[in-house]
Amino acid sequence: MPDNKNVLEVIELEKTYIMGEVKVPALRGVSLSIRDGEFVAIMGPSGSGKSTFMNILGCLDRPTRGKYLIEDTDVSRLSKDQLADIRNKKIGFVFQGYNLLSKTTALENAELPLYYNREISYSTKEKNRMAMDALDSVGLNGRYHHQTHQLSGGQQQRVAIARALINRPSLILADEPTGNLDSITSLEIIKIFQDMNTSRNITVVLVTHSDEISQYAKRLVVFRDGKIKDDHQVNNRLYAEDVLKEMPPVEEEAL
Repeated sequence: MPDNKNVLEVIELEKTYIMGEVKVPALRGVSLSIRDGEFVAIMGPSGSGKSTFMNILGCLDRPTRGKYLIEDTDVSRLSKDQLADIRNKKIGFVFQGYNLLSKTTALENAELPLYYNREISYSTKEKNRMAMDALDSVGLNGRYHHQTHQLSGGQQQRVAIARALINRPSLILADEPTGNLDSITSLEIIKIFQDMNTSRNITVVLVTHSDEISQYAKRLVVFRDGKIKDDHQVNNRLYAEDVLKEMPPVEEEAL
């Protein structure tokens, strides 16, 4: 059972970009905590600060001012190598564009994070087994040796999710993960996120431009002009599994 601790917390977070002689504030004093087992959707118009916020959450950028804590660790005090370890062990990333390696198999893409684990040296057999387990968990059993170009968009995103899960992170950051997918495939991907959140208690933070997709989260945070405009629990939450059951069956995606 979750112990309801904070997975992450930001306190008076500010980020200002310097463009020539002009200072451009992207975040203006954002404070937010996300607890263990939450599923949070982040929304806001272009330029609202949500992408900058996600980059800081993913330890890909540093704030100009303020604190960012991951499981009570102040990441602003960490070295580049320590930040890389945090990204590899505690955070799984899923992107709109999949970011898979071309000319490699689903198995090879899924096991990639294991090569950057500096604490454990896995054998080839162990890497293969872990990657297969991760691919099985997203419904890609039997597709281990298909190369990226042989997979549909939905299947590629499943590989990307398997890659994000392989190190058993406590947090998944997903940036528009359904942005390139049709409506049914989008629901299938959202179901995977809901399942991992429910069955594995993995905290999910998902950026979306879709009002509909945001209704599958437990909580909605809306950004505007570098600040949080709204933060509330989602009433009448949707469940992808239920919605999919009401849709007519479709043929399996072609390879």
